[in-house]
Amino acid sequence: GFIAPEDGSADVFAHHSAINSKGFRSLQEGQRVSYELTQGPKGAQASNITPAA
Repeated sequence: GFIAPEDGSADVFAHHSAINSKGFRSLQEGQRVSYELTQGPKGAQASNITPAA
């Protein structure tokens, strides 16, 4: 899926394997997260994705 940054910049690719969560790694639409922006083979992608408390 993709993360839509709050600053309105381009969406960032997010792979489920980058989500820091126990058990099933998934996010809900509209859920707030923190993440680190990295460059992948196809452009910007999120890593170290952590759901907001």
